[in-house]
Amino acid sequence: MKNKVKIFFFVILSYTFSEEVKNKLSDYNLYEGDPHNLITTDQFIPYELITPLFTDYAHKHRAIYIPTNTKIKYYDEKVFEFPIGTIITKTFYYPHDFNDLQKGISLKETRVMIHEKNGWIGLPYIWNEDETDAYLEPVGGIKNAEWIDVNNNKQIIDYIIPNMNQCKSCHHRNNNVFLPIGPTARQLNSNYNYKDGIKNQIEKWNDLGLFYKLIKDMKTVPKIAKWDDPKSGSLDKRARAWLDINCAHCHNIDGPANNTGLFLDYYQTDAKSLGIFKTPVAAGRGSGHLKYDIYPGFPDKSIMVYRFNSTDPGIMMPEIGRSIVHKEGLDLIKQWIRKIDLSRVEF
Repeated sequence: MKNKVKIFFFVILSYTFSEEVKNKLSDYNLYEGDPHNLITTDQFIPYELITPLFTDYAHKHRAIYIPTNTKIKYYDEKVFEFPIGTIITKTFYYPHDFNDLQKGISLKETRVMIHEKNGWIGLPYIWNEDETDAYLEPVGGIKNAEWIDVNNNKQIIDYIIPNMNQCKSCHHRNNNVFLPIGPTARQLNSNYNYKDGIKNQIEKWNDLGLFYKLIKDMKTVPKIAKWDDPKSGSLDKRARAWLDINCAHCHNIDGPANNTGLFLDYYQTDAKSLGIFKTPVAAGRGSGHLKYDIYPGFPDKSIMVYRFNSTDPGIMMPEIGRSIVHKEGLDLIKQWIRKIDLSRVEF
């Protein structure tokens, strides 16, 4: 009998970076003092989104650097157009106890986006064991994450840090352009507690002269609902906000999932594009043998709910960025489908 020989193939990824790309996060001069305090240097402006993307319950600290004597192009609906040299950072961390933030945090990764002359580049930095600095890891990685959740239960997961190619899968558009996702007028139209006091984020950027044209009337700036705050908007608006940030970066007419015909951006009004009574185009086993993406009144008969409720890589949506189910977000979408307001959409 012949011996069976197993042959293993290893793919070595090679990257060439510009001088703007640093090996250590600290070389960007992002944080002052202990990074666990999440206090940015004056070089960066911290910001937050009203309804952020779900990433296995990780908390996120965002900041942006705008080069001196450059301006941002403001849009009501689209992501702002940032000047070359812009750096956007997002640090992912877990409070040790979600009920008592004074017990400290554990830093996992920081994603850095740099607007270079040839376009944007996305870079994953992984924090070292001592959490004193983060280092560039183009191939991503896995970190252990432990925390006490809001129900006082201990949670333990393998926290997955995406590689550079996976970053592209969410940030790419059809014209092969790599773009940021979060910084839009509707997401930034809220107050932030800056070092010098509380102020609306759009107003702050306006006062700093960061926009090409000053915004003269803040009432004209759109605002998205906060997905988990009923006071911020109706059930419909909060569900649409959750879908907008968690799904629409792919599920839009220019996104990687445009062949599905399912478009979940915040301003979408076409019923079928939203998935209402829409049969899947190419969901495969992701359809769960269900007929419609959204079956109004019946969340458990809706493909959307089936996929949000899965952790199977071949079924779940979003495809990357999570390894567990966002229970609260799923509950919101279920409520919305049960009571979906068909008067707000067009057939």
